[in-house]
Amino acid sequence: MEGRAIQRTVRQSPRKMRLVIDLIRGRDVNEAYAILKFSKKHAARQIAKTLKSAVANAEQKALQANEPFDLDRLRVTTAIVNAGQTLRRFQAAAQGRGTPIRKRTSHVEITVAMTGEE
Repeated sequence: MEGRAIQRTVRQSPRKMRLVIDLIRGRDVNEAYAILKFSKKHAARQIAKTLKSAVANAEQKALQANEPFDLDRLRVTTAIVNAGQTLRRFQAAAQGRGTPIRKRTSHVEITVAMTGEE
């Protein structure tokens, strides 16, 4: 069984999110939860929410198809962070100018699947 979750417009830059998502890509779901729980990065919380949603979606899909579901066999197959819409703000600068501030957002996509499917 496969589960997929997408979280859009997370208020953190994709560059910072990718540092955390690279840690869990291809790992066992329980191991990924442990890595995210003990990570000091702010992005780990948002990614953990998306991972939890992907696991719940996989479980629901298995229940609807009347197939067995084993959390211990789930693996993070794809984990992608893309850039979202940038919020543009301006800050006052010297001599009456305004300098742009870019507040970046991210789209997180995580897919989990069973390993060793029959």
